[in-house]
Amino acid sequence: MSATSTVTVTVPATTANLGPGFDCIGAALSLYNSFQFSRLEPPATEKLKISVTGAEAAKVKTDESNLAYVAFVTLYDRLNQSPPPVAIHIDMQVPLARGLGSSATAIVGGLVGANELAGAPLTQVEVMQLAIELEGHPDNVVPALLGGCRLAASNTPLPNHGGGHGGTAPTENQDFVGVVPPCLPRAAWQICDIPWHPDIVPVVAIPDFELSTAEARRVLPADYSRADAIFNAAHLGLLVRALAAGDRDWLRCALQDKIHQPYRRSLIRGYEAVQEAAVAAGACGMVISGAGPTLLALTDVTNVDAVVREMAAAWGEFGVKADVRAISLDTEGAQISS
Repeated sequence: MSATSTVTVTVPATTANLGPGFDCIGAALSLYNSFQFSRLEPPATEKLKISVTGAEAAKVKTDESNLAYVAFVTLYDRLNQSPPPVAIHIDMQVPLARGLGSSATAIVGGLVGANELAGAPLTQVEVMQLAIELEGHPDNVVPALLGGCRLAASNTPLPNHGGGHGGTAPTENQDFVGVVPPCLPRAAWQICDIPWHPDIVPVVAIPDFELSTAEARRVLPADYSRADAIFNAAHLGLLVRALAAGDRDWLRCALQDKIHQPYRRSLIRGYEAVQEAAVAAGACGMVISGAGPTLLALTDVTNVDAVVREMAAAWGEFGVKADVRAISLDTEGAQISS
């Protein structure tokens, strides 16, 4: 394929973990960041121009430390090529540091954009592996790239990261700041598509405060008991079946977790009240989206309006203004337009 001069990559937000699926399962959501990459042709003298639009545009770095650009350069490094001078325009609709995978959108957007400008020399699987190396774990970047709900399993042992969320992965409020961890050793990944029953509706409650992944990681223990490991293995297996079957009783049980949520909930003001409100309004359960502080409830169509209303009201009692909305699963992943 010949190289192109301008490409736009639209990447969905993601929700990771889904309760017991810590660092291995995630789903793409119908909320998007867009990245436009345009070659800077002579007589332009700049190597890089970055512009940003969106509610949190002022928080985004516009120099070489921008994470989308770091990912862009990484792909060219993998090709043993110098990156071309480029203008990048970012339209941000995924909020920063909220547990909705904004760092994953930057990494996937930068890698896919670079690959297209280079003439698509890397396969989707190769781009995915680069994304996992940059992010440090697969649960956000895989669904951001592929869409849908995805379970990722490595064929080879990964280094011990001390029980944290992805170990050295960038914090979500560093999404476009350019703090990128050392790449993990290359691993073979098995990616499993998890069917999502159409009767299960995600409701996201996005609060007006941030929580960095680094802070959420610090509260996790370095080791877990055998009982807790067995508990999560059983509940993750049930979660996969519950999502596919749409079985509400299975889902109520499956969303329980003993690996990360018991430790992180104390970092989210009003967590217990919002959870109680969601369940009382008819949700099957509520989990922390990614590292938080966004909360994700799973419900059915008949209870959506009540769940949205009651979650917002419960957080309001704690002085937290939240954007609470029903949202759909994105099934397409990163989309490219020239």
